[in-house]
Amino acid sequence: MPKPEPSVTIAVGETEVSGLHIRPEQPLATLVVAHGAGAGMEHPFLRGFAEAMADEGVATLRFNFPYREAGRRFPDRPPLAIATWRAVMDKAAELSDTEPLWAAGKSFGGRMASMAVAEGMPARGLVYLGYPLHAPGKPEKLRDEHLYGVTAPMLFLQGTRDTFATPSLLESVVEKIGPTATLQWSEGGDHSFAVKGVKRTPAEVGASLAPAVAAFLRTHS
Repeated sequence: MPKPEPSVTIAVGETEVSGLHIRPEQPLATLVVAHGAGAGMEHPFLRGFAEAMADEGVATLRFNFPYREAGRRFPDRPPLAIATWRAVMDKAAELSDTEPLWAAGKSFGGRMASMAVAEGMPARGLVYLGYPLHAPGKPEKLRDEHLYGVTAPMLFLQGTRDTFATPSLLESVVEKIGPTATLQWSEGGDHSFAVKGVKRTPAEVGASLAPAVAAFLRTHS
């Protein structure tokens, strides 16, 4: 049965974005979750993930970036996306009861979270649900420079067939970051963690990632 998701409104400068909050009793942490470039916070993958995180005792706050809130197609530029992350983390702090606050995101959302933390946004740690290390077919243009300045714990969950992250390149980046970074592979998973020949709904796929994320949060919170 779907869990209740109280909606919240978050001010980002002159505009506002929407959020969805699931909070179990006495959560061990709050995980703020950003969507990817092509879908908003309502996507079944993210809802399934958030509901499963609640079952694991973790509160979540999902939100839309301004472009998605306005119905636009192209993602916001990093300055606005980072400002949005800061505003949403402030809202998460208001909604929390002093438990640790973590930042997470699917693809674009996770990358923007990492850039925000690299620029000083407080977060206990980061969780990447498919980090977009490079554009498909362009492994020579890595999006990794800012990651080496992040000292918080980081969990990279990545499909082995993800065209946005050549496995050997991502392994090299994680090794270079050092012991604060952990890489867990989803065997056969693509950028959406779908596996060929395995029939699962997007909600089921999202939910399947929750146990690994919750275990990481328990270890580091």
